[in-house]
Amino acid sequence: MKKRRAEGFSLIELLIVVTIIGIIAALATPRMLASRRAANEGSAQTSIRTIHSSQSLYQYTSGNGLFATQLTDLSNERLIDDRLATGTKSGYDFALCDVSGFGMTAQFGATAVPSVTSGMTQTGTRRFAITHSGTLHGDTTLTAPTTVAAISALSPIGN
Repeated sequence: MKKRRAEGFSLIELLIVVTIIGIIAALATPRMLASRRAANEGSAQTSIRTIHSSQSLYQYTSGNGLFATQLTDLSNERLIDDRLATGTKSGYDFALCDVSGFGMTAQFGATAVPSVTSGMTQTGTRRFAITHSGTLHGDTTLTAPTTVAAISALSPIGN
């Protein structure tokens, strides 16, 4: 009689494979999350610059010398996309602040802060802001500045 040989993997072999997969996942996950945060930050910078350009266009067209006071005003004029008009895009919260004045004395601030500021699901590590002057500012404080003066006090970012 022939002996039947059992084929397949032993429990030990399966545990070794699962352990190796776990180690690889543990090494790759932080890098993937860091890449996501970097992508969110890049998107936030682009969106802040889009808001600035849209505000300038709005002031000289439908604003008649005034800047828009809400993101939805810019969206209604088709100057920004509907997603950005909601105030949340790519893991960041956007807002307009300190909108005042008319014509040459008009001013505004626009801010972007991470939606989630801590933990594994943190969406960004920096905040960004811009004023009517067009200089992009940012730092690692994760609260939104509320005035043009507070935004101007932040460090400029590679404009």
